[in-house]
Amino acid sequence: MTELTELTAVQQRKGLDEKKFSAVELCDAHLQRMEKFRSLNAYITETPELARERAANADRELAKGNGKALTGIPIGIKDLFCTEGVRTTAASKMLQNFIPPYESFITQKLFDAGAVSLGKLNLDEFAMGSTNGTSFFGRAVSPWRKKSNPAQELTPGGSSGGSAAAVSARLCAFATGTDTGGSIRQPAAFTGTFGIKPTYGRCSRRGVVAFASSLDQAGPIARTVRDGALALSVMSGYDAGDSTSYPAPAPDFLKNLTENVKGLRIGIPKEYRLDGMEQEIVKAWEDGVEILRSAGASVTEISLPHTEYALPAYYIIAPAEASSNLARYDGVKYGLRVEGADIHEMYENTRGEGFGDEVKRRIFIGTFVLSSGYYDAYYTKAQKVKTLINQDFKQAFEKVDAILTPSTPGASFGFDEKDNDPIKMYLNDVFTVTANLAGLPSASVPVRLNAEGLPLGLQVIGKPFDEQTTLNVCAALESGFAFRASPFA
Repeated sequence: MTELTELTAVQQRKGLDEKKFSAVELCDAHLQRMEKFRSLNAYITETPELARERAANADRELAKGNGKALTGIPIGIKDLFCTEGVRTTAASKMLQNFIPPYESFITQKLFDAGAVSLGKLNLDEFAMGSTNGTSFFGRAVSPWRKKSNPAQELTPGGSSGGSAAAVSARLCAFATGTDTGGSIRQPAAFTGTFGIKPTYGRCSRRGVVAFASSLDQAGPIARTVRDGALALSVMSGYDAGDSTSYPAPAPDFLKNLTENVKGLRIGIPKEYRLDGMEQEIVKAWEDGVEILRSAGASVTEISLPHTEYALPAYYIIAPAEASSNLARYDGVKYGLRVEGADIHEMYENTRGEGFGDEVKRRIFIGTFVLSSGYYDAYYTKAQKVKTLINQDFKQAFEKVDAILTPSTPGASFGFDEKDNDPIKMYLNDVFTVTANLAGLPSASVPVRLNAEGLPLGLQVIGKPFDEQTTLNVCAALESGFAFRASPFA
């Protein structure tokens, strides 16, 4: 019954209610497809027995009329979310055998809503990367291929590359992701999926392995805007155990979703028109403007003058926080331990063997910018830039309701094209990092294929805690572009 995997999450939920198929049948269809496309390496840990057990329980609840928002829906969990009794690795050798004795706040909410987890999804090690090429368990591969070179393996983006690849390849209905500088939106753009990073604090970070605590935010990657709204409604909510959690109940984003953007004011930031952008991205952006204008929105050019400083500021703040967060991996309490002649050598051996090259690079950068003599020159200055970027958005949102930009400078690419140049890799985040620095909701919606047959995405940035308008603008774009492409078409 592999055709069940073509249904969106909203369609699957409706079909379960109408008893067109069972949760076990739906689960098995996805497990079969996971086996068929295991070469994509989207999952680090598959949990078929646990999935079938939860699916059977979902059928019992549905039979009693106790179905909840996600009862019976098969999902994938980025392997950065701690899952009780199920291995959680952060795609690192450091945690390759770590089995948490607790559940993250978000996965618990998903399971309480009836979701069926199929397993833990691949990612860049400790979420540090833009290609999913830094995973200790091997890279996840995009299901998409270039017309001119179908044999070339392409990146699904990062760090949530496994999540994006799995959703795009129909290996789960939707997946959790995390976004520190674009790690939900960039993979979504590369794989023709929808991804939303909510406002900082909308989704709890408790039980999510930390990268950069002031920037990390969880969110879903899904097939459609409606699926994303459904997932985000469940994932959002106040968590008293997270000091950064927003103290308000989660809205029903799906119930309030509309394609009506009449009267909305859409801003187009002039600083996002960069030299070297692919012309197909520019054309998609222009067409997106016309779709929104035709739907009744007004469009105006705005300025975000400190945008040019966002990327360097991000690559100071994020590594600084990472170097602090990753100091806990020392071989003492949990994770990998490599013995040495004394405790200092044990620390060195453990961290030297446990961390990959990209993680080490960012730890070195972070330790340097936090060191005596350089703290004020780098970290303090980067924090000031962050404040200025936040002020830019505040001023812009006095004039507009949402902002439209490209999601990425171009389409997906081969792993061998940029892997050896970290600076080129970091430029993948040029359009996305500002939303993280300002803590704003931001989503990538797929719009069309380029000449090589690869997906392109547009980004919508919203006001703080106004995910609803962000989703509504995305729904209008989704309807206007009518993107229906599949990597297997």
